[in-house]
Amino acid sequence: MSVTDELRQIAVGNRQSEQHNQCAVRLRAAIFVVGSEKIMSDSVYQQGNASLNNASDQFSDNPFPLFQQMRAIGPIVPMPSSYGTTMWMITRMDEGIQVLKDAQRFTVDPRTVAVDDPKKRRSMDQMATGGFFGGPSMLDVDEPDHARLRTLVSKAFTPRYIEGLRPRIQSLADELLDQVQDQGEIDLVSDFAYPLPINVICDILGVPPNERDQIGYSSYLDRLVRNKRATPQDDLISQLVRIEEEGDRLSEAELRGMVGLLIFAGHETTSNLIGNGTVALLDNPDQMARLKADPSLIASAVEELLRYSAPVVTPIPRFAREDVQIGGQTIHKGDVVLVAIASANRDEGQFDDPEELDLARQVNKHIAFGQGIHYCLGAPLARLEGQIAFTTLLRRMPNLRLNVPRSHLVWRGEMNLRGLVSLPVAF
Repeated sequence: MSVTDELRQIAVGNRQSEQHNQCAVRLRAAIFVVGSEKIMSDSVYQQGNASLNNASDQFSDNPFPLFQQMRAIGPIVPMPSSYGTTMWMITRMDEGIQVLKDAQRFTVDPRTVAVDDPKKRRSMDQMATGGFFGGPSMLDVDEPDHARLRTLVSKAFTPRYIEGLRPRIQSLADELLDQVQDQGEIDLVSDFAYPLPINVICDILGVPPNERDQIGYSSYLDRLVRNKRATPQDDLISQLVRIEEEGDRLSEAELRGMVGLLIFAGHETTSNLIGNGTVALLDNPDQMARLKADPSLIASAVEELLRYSAPVVTPIPRFAREDVQIGGQTIHKGDVVLVAIASANRDEGQFDDPEELDLARQVNKHIAFGQGIHYCLGAPLARLEGQIAFTTLLRRMPNLRLNVPRSHLVWRGEMNLRGLVSLPVAF
């Protein structure tokens, strides 16, 4: 029986079949990671450990065939869950946009949804993200708190400010490649794709170079914020400290959460874009040659690599505030909804030849940065970093090629983000 048939059995409610159980094990490997906890019971994991690990590896390496099969079933597909709440995955573009834009009926904060079932209540509370470093951020709150936080940050994170970073980002890209240019081979992730965006965001936040190995510690961020409050400088944290809107300002917890979000979102997705995008170019040498021959394609190339290579697979889950009809399916109050933007970005109803990489694609209305009030504030920065990274890489290393067999690449096993552990290349 094919995966498509197995998924269709789930969709029509045949939940007692052996085939469904097998498919459930496979889909559990593709479940959203909240914090450090996978939505998966220990008993289920023990029962299907070998199959689970195999399925997880296959999904991380190439989730797109499964997504294609899920789209063939319908725009919304039930997902197996070990908790006491129903979980759904949106597979197509229109329904995905509908959910992401509907902040009235879908929330990112399950604690705001009133449910009577104690088991469902516990499971929803466990799926609350808890922010970053113990502080709330734009990512995990809705209106009115979201608008207040985003407005404050937007005042400092302007398009003009982002464009002004271009010389520094270019300098960083060149410095990183200067360090490895004579080696003939590098790990593109650890030597370029990771350090470029993390150093950019540290520059933006005003983290001293000799302290950047400490940014993962909340105690360090507390000290950094205190220093910025005492002695403001020309950096984003200092600007956030100074900004006031209608007599309001970021509290210590909010500022810590915001800085944590900016560190995470400011490097993780861009790092994945550079790594995943490079693999996509190496997998499609005709498109790589096209970009090298015509660097003016870089803007559309980055948009296509965002669509095609899926640095983000699913954003933070949504929780239904009330009963809602989506794609002909009733989503009940308290149900969890995952929007598979990596699947929606290959929706056959939205894109011509969606499984093909076309760096000059004319119509490319992807949702790699989300939609609605939670649309990624850092999208302009990610685009700029991507354009500089790929242009510089192909200009300075025109003979770039994989240095290991393609099948030896190892992908991080997460559902929400998709990225490489390492990318050995030669040039």
